Amino acid sequence: MRTALELAHAGLPVLPLRAGKVPFGNCPACAGSACGGRPNMLAAGPCHCPRPCHAWAAATTDPTVITSPPWAWAWRQAVAVAYHPAGAGLTVVDLDDRDAIEWARATLPPTRVVATTRGEHWIYRGATRSANHVRPGVDIKSRMAYARWLGPGTGRTVPLPSAVHALLDRERQETTRPGGGVDSSSRPQNTWTRAVATGCRHTEGYVQTGIKRGLAIVRSHTETGAGSSAYSVARFLAKQHRACPGPCGLDALAEDIVTAAVAVGVPEPYARRAVRNGLHAST
Repeated sequence: MRTALELAHAGLPVLPLRAGKVPFGNCPACAGSACGGRPNMLAAGPCHCPRPCHAWAAATTDPTVITSPPWAWAWRQAVAVAYHPAGAGLTVVDLDDRDAIEWARATLPPTRVVATTRGEHWIYRGATRSANHVRPGVDIKSRMAYARWLGPGTGRTVPLPSAVHALLDRERQETTRPGGGVDSSSRPQNTWTRAVATGCRHTEGYVQTGIKRGLAIVRSHTETGAGSSAYSVARFLAKQHRACPGPCGLDALAEDIVTAAVAVGVPEPYARRAVRNGLHAST
């Protein structure tokens, strides 16, 4: 919390990260986006939950929020501090490995650099949209995203270069149809059937409606937040089956959620971890 307060005073909107270096899951009132989401999300909603729900969208510089009882509970369990780059007018070029770093050194202008566990964060002045996998080992984190705070780094922060905008433009072109619509050809169809849920007390229509709505929520996060949504959807769906004698086919539901998250850019290991944590959080 002390680190978070220092960063907030410097103008960085902050949030706590739990084990696994991921945001805290939504509270029951916000699970599965039942609250409609916060006003600053892609689909602006009315939620003003006092808890650190909705990942990056909860990031704040307000010390009264950061030290409030709901957030203090989270800080006591947190393993790291994250910040919302665009909230401070910044963009983070996340380089995951040595090849990505070498590419950046040959392509991007020198700027402030922060060492990470596997690579480096290159920090630029100016906000833009976020996107994963704009090239091998490279993610762009700015709007609707969070980055882990790993220290101030070294070097002088320079303006966001055109090369980063070019990567984002190319990524957008590759993930949209010529007419501008999102390519839905790879969207997964849910695979849950009564055959894999012989001990479920719910009707097939109830389960099918729930998973379809959940997958739609995950797919709606086309820029960022799909991983957190996958966690929330998995947690919400699993919670509905706690009173069932089982089996309820939760493995099939989990695979569908993972596939939906991967389809909108979430790395598969992260998607699987988020869904697994969501399923276990409900028990």
